[in-house]
Amino acid sequence: MTDALSTNYFDLFEIPVSYDVDLAQVQHRYRELQKAVHPDKYANAGAQERRISMQHTSLINQALHTLKHPVERAMYLLQLKGVDFTMDNETTMDAAFLMEQMEMREKLESVREKDDPLAELDSMSADVKSNMDVMAEVFKQAYTSGELDDAREAVRKLQFLYKAKQEITELAASIEDEII
Repeated sequence: MTDALSTNYFDLFEIPVSYDVDLAQVQHRYRELQKAVHPDKYANAGAQERRISMQHTSLINQALHTLKHPVERAMYLLQLKGVDFTMDNETTMDAAFLMEQMEMREKLESVREKDDPLAELDSMSADVKSNMDVMAEVFKQAYTSGELDDAREAVRKLQFLYKAKQEITELAASIEDEII
């Protein structure tokens, strides 16, 4: 398994290199991999074997996280194609998209003033999910056709949408806690 450190995550998990992944298959393979390299299995081994086991475990955990997370998976696919992608300096320049994001953030800030803030958040969440699905399709088409700049732009937008979805979920949980 020493060559596992130089393989890509898709090969490691024995799945096709694609944005669409079978999460059940990923989870099943994760358990198989962890069983084979878990540090507990090497507790009585030499220092080098324990270190390699830890490295493999870390790689497997990172691969699982990346493959399960839609935005991270898209970014990783671009990296496999040689696209340098760090979210720190990546933002979309699509003015209409950015305006929509600002309007949604304003709605989030005032949602507690609504008669039924949870219903409002459910509606917002459904809209964001729908937009995420559309943007994932845009990414897949651009990536598959080799339009890597368009795929990169789709990832930028997916990142915004994913963050918005998290904020909506967190706000809904906070409001639910206040009600209880």
